[in-house]
Amino acid sequence: MASDINNSISLEYGFFSRLITKEFLGTERPWLKLYGKRVRPVAPFGSVSSRPFDDPALIHRSLPDELLSEVFARMDPYTLGRAACVCRRWRYTVRNPSLWRSACLKTWQLYGVIENCRIVHSKYDCSWRKMWTQRPRIRTDGLYVSRNTYIRVGVSEWTVTNPVHVVCYFRYIRFYPNGKFLYKVSSQKVKEAAKCMNLRASKADRGFKGDYILAEDLVDAALLYPGARRTLLRIRLRIRGTIMGANNRLDLLQLVTTGVNESEINNRNGDILGFIDSLPVDETLNPDVPAISHNRGMTPFVFVQFDEAETSVLNLPVDKMDYFVPG
Repeated sequence: MASDINNSISLEYGFFSRLITKEFLGTERPWLKLYGKRVRPVAPFGSVSSRPFDDPALIHRSLPDELLSEVFARMDPYTLGRAACVCRRWRYTVRNPSLWRSACLKTWQLYGVIENCRIVHSKYDCSWRKMWTQRPRIRTDGLYVSRNTYIRVGVSEWTVTNPVHVVCYFRYIRFYPNGKFLYKVSSQKVKEAAKCMNLRASKADRGFKGDYILAEDLVDAALLYPGARRTLLRIRLRIRGTIMGANNRLDLLQLVTTGVNESEINNRNGDILGFIDSLPVDETLNPDVPAISHNRGMTPFVFVQFDEAETSVLNLPVDKMDYFVPG
């Protein structure tokens, strides 16, 4: 029994010794040099205690606070929130104001640095993290999906049956921080639409491109349908969340299509948002395309992250989920 234990220890030691001395081609692995070395732990930043600090975690013994902050600086805010749940030290490090300042300035970049600084000082007690969690914002790390169903009468077979069909279609919106968005109405599932809703895809796959503006919790968006009869689509949405800071729901308040004159758009150099400000909702500039306020397919939008698109319940077929309650 003792000989078996000695053999296993010697084999394991030989394995790690070969792992340390092995020459790797291409990617360097400096952390292999830490095996077998005892690193003196460093007290947390801001600690006033004179007692020696003993942190049992290997990553904390080998990774200083400066490098840990650099790793966190390259994470998105939602990953930072998950990292804050790991341990107390990570939670304190994640609360660094510089991390949340960069996230806020990137999210509300259309307002400018001066306006964002004024808002954080006047409304959120100079806390960028508080501004991130409490101020309504548009999420750009996924798609807003509206699942709509309706019943369509099928073709009668003989004189006995009168079939009906449950038709399911989706509205997709993807927002960008620079004020642009992509809009698509399709029967594609979420996992299929998430692969093509980007600016690198073809126009047929990604849908239509438009502009939006955010004012408090209201989003005004507009896009121009191409074709012989130019049609303007106006969308008004309200942001809300199932929990604080989620911003994972969009209530569809208004969906209007109106006819426009191409010369009017050209005179404004493609400024669609500035053009619709002076245009009443029920007015059209093209008598061939009347102004229509749509009242069907107004199901609220649900936010789906890109890494959850494959497993979202919105991918279920109609026979397994004939309706969906956004909440």
